[in-house]
Amino acid sequence: MFTGIVTDMGEVLELEQKGDLRARIGTAYDVAGIDIGASIACEGVCLTVVALGSSPRNWFDVEISAETVSKTNLAAWKVGKRLNLERALKVGDELGGHIVSGHVDGVAEVVAVRPEGDSLRVTFRAPVDLAKFIAPKGSVALNGTSLTVNEVEGRDFGINFIPHTQKVTTWGEVAVGQKVNLEVDTMARYVARLREWA
Repeated sequence: MFTGIVTDMGEVLELEQKGDLRARIGTAYDVAGIDIGASIACEGVCLTVVALGSSPRNWFDVEISAETVSKTNLAAWKVGKRLNLERALKVGDELGGHIVSGHVDGVAEVVAVRPEGDSLRVTFRAPVDLAKFIAPKGSVALNGTSLTVNEVEGRDFGINFIPHTQKVTTWGEVAVGQKVNLEVDTMARYVARLREWA
């Protein structure tokens, strides 16, 4: 489990396709404190650490199944791409965002970006089957970042990115046409499922 509070911006150092996709990710995390088998959210996708190293800089490797690649934006990863990273939640940690599983529901698209004061207002288009789970003032995780929805109109929903969020995540690089990993709020998913049984 995660909170959607990004704690590092990593970088894709290597990509290798052999059976599954293997990625080496550069990080500021102290790799001495990461165990093999640990979960790290990379762009909102919960991935398992399979190797670690510290030369020439700190890095960890993850293996990514074809299923994960097909359901996320990971197919577009290139060497040099910056990534939002978050270590798994520990009992007793502050829950500053919302409960995020790291199991991406689908891919949304950036359809508009405009400055609004010092902030950035971004409009996203959700896949048809996920739009019903997105509500004004509700939470979503986009590329692993816990965010509050400002408004919803059909499949489109707006998010306001304050300067701090733009600085400490990859959201300072957002562009129209970009595909982003979308995880809807877990509670919204359960409420919808309960309604189906009512």
